[in-house]
Amino acid sequence: MNKEEKKLAMSGAEGIVPQLRFPEFERDGDWTKNKIEEVCEKPFSGGTPKSTNVDFYGGNIPFIRSAEIDKEKTELFLTEDGYKNSSAKYVKKGDVLVAMYGANSGDVAISKIDGVINQAILCLRSKHNNSFLHQYLSHKKNWITNKYLQGGQGNLSGDIIKSVELFFPLNPKEQQKIADCLSSLDEVITAETEKLDYLKDHKKGLLQQLFPAEGETQPKFRFPEFMDDGDWQDTILDDVADYENGKAHEKEISERGKYKVVNSKFISTNGEVVKFTDSANLKAIVGDILMVLSDIPNGKAIAKCFYVDKEDTYTVNQRICKITPTDIDNKFLFYVQNRNKYFLAFDDGVKQTNLRKDTVLSFPFLKPKDPKEQEKIANCLTLADDLIQEQANKIVFLQEHKKGLLQQLFPNINDL
Repeated sequence: MNKEEKKLAMSGAEGIVPQLRFPEFERDGDWTKNKIEEVCEKPFSGGTPKSTNVDFYGGNIPFIRSAEIDKEKTELFLTEDGYKNSSAKYVKKGDVLVAMYGANSGDVAISKIDGVINQAILCLRSKHNNSFLHQYLSHKKNWITNKYLQGGQGNLSGDIIKSVELFFPLNPKEQQKIADCLSSLDEVITAETEKLDYLKDHKKGLLQQLFPAEGETQPKFRFPEFMDDGDWQDTILDDVADYENGKAHEKEISERGKYKVVNSKFISTNGEVVKFTDSANLKAIVGDILMVLSDIPNGKAIAKCFYVDKEDTYTVNQRICKITPTDIDNKFLFYVQNRNKYFLAFDDGVKQTNLRKDTVLSFPFLKPKDPKEQEKIANCLTLADDLIQEQANKIVFLQEHKKGLLQQLFPNINDL
């Protein structure tokens, strides 16, 4: 079906209908079209009290900023004087809030609290159904931002958002059923995301328990069979592994090369951003640990490690080092080395951090004497990582499922 056929299939004499409709509403006719300002009570934005006046802050009125539109708590609170002496405006729990400025321009949320908003937020109160409006605007966020974002930082204006046209069924019961369907799925996604956060916290706890704290020579928790093995041994990386610097591949990148080029972007995105090459200038083998050597001040990639789990797949780029364990469990070393405080201390927060070979090889740490204890610790943490990845995949599946529902439950205005 071509674009015109899609348009005809979706369009009626006066409006359009979605691809998927609940059976009880199939005979309700076309959806109608209105601008946001026509289906809402008068939309409004807020303002910010003078930051230099200490009497305006520290009260009990939640001050909602654009990054907090979906939060239950705010960082700042206003006093009554701060509210009265500014253009900040009150919003109610359940209002639809749209972020207009900054990195999250176009984000939409249902307010979880009563509070006041600043000038970077537009408040919408639907005359019909706030939840339906929220789901609709969330679905159309990319369309709105791609078409209307202004300025270098990417800003939306209140007038632009108010002028956006949306389609909706006249029957309030259909609006509510669509909103309930999507909101229930949101609740599932939220619950699964909380479970993911719990698993991540659980892993952090394991790391704290399974490795000795600073100044200690034994961990807080030890598997029973190793309780009498005594203190862990002092060692440095040079004593237990070989080191090799990565090689440049920039001139040999291809769209469908045989090898994945492991660079800082690849490691920092957990392999989501990848380049390919047919030239393995430094091939990695299973069990190698690849670590980022260079990053911007306060960067999140410095000393981040990637564990090689496939043969004949990866080649190591410059500014990445390849660590090949020789006298230590490979996975144990990976968990010890990854973003270790020793390496992070070289980041002064001012200039580019560049870890040198001698710095890396001088990395001091403790290890259990028995290789079997190293292996058991590594296996425990690997299991935690597997559970985290499985849970993350589940959330992605649910998000894709919701995306598919949105595309079918709302008319596709991109095709019109």
